[in-house]
Amino acid sequence: MAQRLTQQDAETLALRALAFLAAEPERLEPFLAATGLGPATLRAAASEPGFLVAVLDHISGSDSLLLEFAGNLSLNPEIIADARRLLGGTAPGDFT
Repeated sequence: MAQRLTQQDAETLALRALAFLAAEPERLEPFLAATGLGPATLRAAASEPGFLVAVLDHISGSDSLLLEFAGNLSLNPEIIADARRLLGGTAPGDFT
């Protein structure tokens, strides 16, 4: 049975994904480069609409990153996509 996510669950998961990225410079730097953010602007950007979607898009964009993050939380990796859809509507490339 699939776990049913709430909006708050999805936001919490995205914040945990951000903390996961921030924990290691080699994970955070590609995210900052992709978003154009810097360490000084990251906190302010975190309150912007769409930021949490960008975090989940980044995690989902790399199979190894996705599997590492999901493994650290003992989650099915598909829940990341579920959270992304809940926060931002249809994911890129998702035509269902």
